[in-house]
Amino acid sequence: MLTRLGLALFWLLHWLPLPVLGALGRALGLLAHTVARERRAVALVNLESCFPQWSEVERRRVTRRHFQALARSALELGILWWGSKERIQRLVRIEGIEHWDAVRSQPVILLAPHFIGLDFGGARLVTEWAGCSMYRQQSNPVMDEMLLHGRSRFVVQRLFSRKDGIRPLVRAMREGLPFYYLPDQDFGPRDSIFVPFFGVPTATITGVSRIARVAGAAVVPAVTRQLPGAGGYVLTFYPSWRDFPTGDEAADTRRVNEFIEQRVLEMPEQYLWVHKRFKTRPPGAPPLY
Repeated sequence: MLTRLGLALFWLLHWLPLPVLGALGRALGLLAHTVARERRAVALVNLESCFPQWSEVERRRVTRRHFQALARSALELGILWWGSKERIQRLVRIEGIEHWDAVRSQPVILLAPHFIGLDFGGARLVTEWAGCSMYRQQSNPVMDEMLLHGRSRFVVQRLFSRKDGIRPLVRAMREGLPFYYLPDQDFGPRDSIFVPFFGVPTATITGVSRIARVAGAAVVPAVTRQLPGAGGYVLTFYPSWRDFPTGDEAADTRRVNEFIEQRVLEMPEQYLWVHKRFKTRPPGAPPLY
């Protein structure tokens, strides 16, 4: 019942102009920063691990801005779920589409790290193009249905579970469906290796390298940035990676993390710091959380 009431509120909010939604989101973010102590602590641990050279004041400033940006993106999700195709296309503009166009003749991995604009970039894509992605079923069936609805409103997508393995995914890619891939969460030690992320040994899945090798896929990074004020979002495609995969999964996976590091330095408040990215630790290493 509470979930349905919450969704009803989101439906009402999606009618508001973007400047109003943004202001509400930033205010809500300040409140969440105050009351969500556990997630605030996770963000601070992550930032201290990645940026030990920063002062505590700087880490706290970025954490506060992160909560504001995250809350703003949460309130704006209603536009993705109920807004018109035209409004979503105005909300999220695209840059660098020529980099994707250049490799459309082969399977493509659209590499989409966990920045807070992630869902907005994905929603913008499905206003025009079919694709495929991996999906984790939500414990709340109402939210599960809502998220599936939001990801397939305009063009039907193929969604796969990690339990399905990569074979059906590779088949879909060979049929011409780009794979919108989120490579940077901690899924535990299975299928992961420890490679540096800002100098921290981090359990990182090797899927980008493995899927690119099996499917013969080009890797085109696709990063969505939240713009200030009422600017909406911009989905940027980067040039496809040359000489990838190399045959060395560890080296390939380091390249994935290095690319994400470069984007984090450009917009540190927009990376998903509230995720326990370093939950899985190397043998003998003490827990961070």
